[in-house]
Amino acid sequence: MAASVYHAIRAGALAFAIAAAVCCEPGAAIAQKHQALSIGGGTSVLITPRKPRGSIILMPGGNGYIGATPDGAITGLRGNQLTRTRMAYVRRGRAVLVLDSSSSLPAAVTYMRRVKRPVTVVATSRGTLRAAYGLRAGARPDRLVLSAGFLTRQSGGYENVASIVGSASKLPPTLVIHHRNDACRVTLPAGVAPFIRWARGRARIVWLSGGRSRGRLCGARAHHGFNGLDAKVVGIVTGFAAGRR
Repeated sequence: MAASVYHAIRAGALAFAIAAAVCCEPGAAIAQKHQALSIGGGTSVLITPRKPRGSIILMPGGNGYIGATPDGAITGLRGNQLTRTRMAYVRRGRAVLVLDSSSSLPAAVTYMRRVKRPVTVVATSRGTLRAAYGLRAGARPDRLVLSAGFLTRQSGGYENVASIVGSASKLPPTLVIHHRNDACRVTLPAGVAPFIRWARGRARIVWLSGGRSRGRLCGARAHHGFNGLDAKVVGIVTGFAAGRR
């Protein structure tokens, strides 16, 4: 009787392990830990899978303050498109650093290179300005994604990525993701084409449409924040980060 119970338990454990492996595809990446990480003067949050395939640095919009707790929880900007999708990147096998606005992007890129290359910086909305300042200060990620970005003067704002970076030669391979109906006054779709021309072959655009728009036009639940399109955005970003054009 004891032997039969043992074999039953063993068989059940094996079935559970197989089911767990299947449920976690693609990437078979279950987060091992969240940790608060002091980088360049600020506290950010690092989330690591067991076997990372690469690293992604997420730069949310707004004021960029994520309110990291000592155990690695995020209390600020939880609705932002990047913070709300952070675990989707981990499940796809990426080590994820959610960067607080007080942290240094050059220092963060250097750190994440030691975790796992390639390192892709993903910035959205006002976070694209912080990414631009980071590039100007010497950050050299392997790839860059700018979503709902402050790209050029035609985007609607005097302060923009092109004017901050100064020279397209400082851009790594760059992907622009923009919603065709983004009505935020500083990230207007009209700013995209001038940015692609300015980038001189270093950037390409993926246009999105659909989803739902609610609340403030520059908010996370509007077209500006890709509301209803999270899975599509994550898939596009991870494909680009893996080198698929």
